[in-house]
Amino acid sequence: MDKQEIISSFAEFARAKNIDKVLMEQVLEEVFRTMIRKKYTSDENFDVIVNIEDGDLEMYRNRIIVEDDSPEAHELDKVTLSEAKKIDPEIAEEDIGDEFPQTVYLSDFGRRAILTARQTLIQKIKDVEKENLYLKYKDMTDEIVVTEVHQILSRELLLLDSEGNELSLPKNELIPKDRYRKGEMSKAVVHRVDMINGNPKIILSRTSPIFLERLFESEIPEVYDGLITIKKVVRQPGERAKVAVESYDDRIDPVGACVGMKGSRIHSIVRELNNENIDVINYTDNLDLYITRALSPAKITSIKMEDDGRVSVFLKPDQVSLAIGKGGHNIKLASKLVGMEIDVYRDMDEYEIEEDIELSEFDDEEIEPWIRDELRRLGMETAKSVLNVGRELLINRSELEEETVDYLLALLKREFEEEEEQE
Repeated sequence: MDKQEIISSFAEFARAKNIDKVLMEQVLEEVFRTMIRKKYTSDENFDVIVNIEDGDLEMYRNRIIVEDDSPEAHELDKVTLSEAKKIDPEIAEEDIGDEFPQTVYLSDFGRRAILTARQTLIQKIKDVEKENLYLKYKDMTDEIVVTEVHQILSRELLLLDSEGNELSLPKNELIPKDRYRKGEMSKAVVHRVDMINGNPKIILSRTSPIFLERLFESEIPEVYDGLITIKKVVRQPGERAKVAVESYDDRIDPVGACVGMKGSRIHSIVRELNNENIDVINYTDNLDLYITRALSPAKITSIKMEDDGRVSVFLKPDQVSLAIGKGGHNIKLASKLVGMEIDVYRDMDEYEIEEDIELSEFDDEEIEPWIRDELRRLGMETAKSVLNVGRELLINRSELEEETVDYLLALLKREFEEEEEQE
């Protein structure tokens, strides 16, 4: 195998791996220098010239000619006059002290060394591939990629990008309603890129708020062009999301532009997220108004800012369940959107208050003092205020166990039923 055949073989391998010419020549030079170091101990006084396009390779060993009895004769960068004459008969005594470039041939290394060099090259190309893949996706963090489902494992989906690179979509980064089969296309955002034992691991996500933000950018031109700014995105993946948007152009209605005529723009995003309910909210610096919009579709009667950084929201009885939402998702997302803990209370009229029962009227065996203290901490002093909040919110907002909440609600309901029977 001559040098041109070897270089062409190496170059063909590199092109198949999408390695550019300059980098390939650098890698090849390093491979041949490794061969030189193994044979000659050092490569400091060697020149290696690789030209992939011509399939050419030149290697030179540069040494200074010294007299045969010189104390420097055994140094790596020196060659005796008699040895130099054996290589080039035209060398004479007057050449002592001059540099003597000796051509090094591949055949000098032996076939085994060449085969080893090929294996070394393959490994270096793989290392370059891994580094390139890591850097490519590191720059693409928080960007959407479209991939093909290659394999479905117990904890993750293995996906292939357009270049055949393997990416990972963990099950906990999937929307709960996602159902994929091998060969289907998937759209997700690059969540993070890890290097594990020298191998890049590209982690994708469909549950990240960034994914929803990027979908808005891809589907709504005004967002992509910067005419509408997304201030914040919060999600309960597969259930509900809230997106606060703002426009600095008074001629643009940010909510209307995002939703589109009859929901035409938002519909494609909802479909991609498997019917996740998306509330688009007009951002404002007016906190009261922002909270009101965040709790949409519920209608708020009044808002009270508490000293501990929480906010109490009062609503008509028929609006409480809307404010809390299915599974408490609406109020949780509203709290995240405005950055404050929101407590929801029923706004009762005087007649309802007169019919209510103070929690202090129950004896300690019925409602233990520590339970009353916990309810009082949440702003609940009466039986109806507890009943109106409901089981889900009591469990989520208080320190009470589910069994305790169930017992409490049953006790309070029974109390009102007994009063009605007596009347």
